[in-house]
Amino acid sequence: MQVNTPQSLFDAPANLFVATFIGSPAMNLAEAKLVRDQGPALVFADYKVPVPDSLVAGREGLDRYVDKDLIIGLRPSSLEDANFAPADWPRLKGEVAVTEELGSEVNLIFTVHAPVVHHEIMIARFDKAAKDEVEAEELAGEGQSLWTARVNPKTQARVGRSVDLSVDTGGFHFFDKDSGQAIGHPDSASNGFRRAAVRSV
Repeated sequence: MQVNTPQSLFDAPANLFVATFIGSPAMNLAEAKLVRDQGPALVFADYKVPVPDSLVAGREGLDRYVDKDLIIGLRPSSLEDANFAPADWPRLKGEVAVTEELGSEVNLIFTVHAPVVHHEIMIARFDKAAKDEVEAEELAGEGQSLWTARVNPKTQARVGRSVDLSVDTGGFHFFDKDSGQAIGHPDSASNGFRRAAVRSV
């Protein structure tokens, strides 16, 4: 059981249940593999996203998952339209399925060619969340999932078109595939702007 402020639970969830329970839109999840080529990278769906050595070193125990399967999580706020993000952030391409214009931001919902993540630790969820998940799976199609990016309201992204999205790699969360428990907690919270102290009991 994890006890802390909502912000701290959002920034550093102890397991997949907390990660998906806290935050709206929900955390994006995918099964992935951490690899080392000319540097560490995360391979999932059709993507290979390079991550800095400091990220791996900063998550206690993450280095033991090199060439092993794990589950990654990324908050929608850690994805940005590449036209409004730092040039050194890695990019991934997505085809926009839905746009939600919210005034101060836009949610871009796009398809990822990876199955929806299911884990027994995530079962104890509210009925509405479970219903929303089923509807999302039906919309995405078999073997695919829907991810959300929370982007600048000036985005020119449109439904049915591809968009380049930049990734704040500091926002990645890592979970053990078998236990669903978080692998290490970052010293700095997602997006590199917030700091949070986390206490698990």
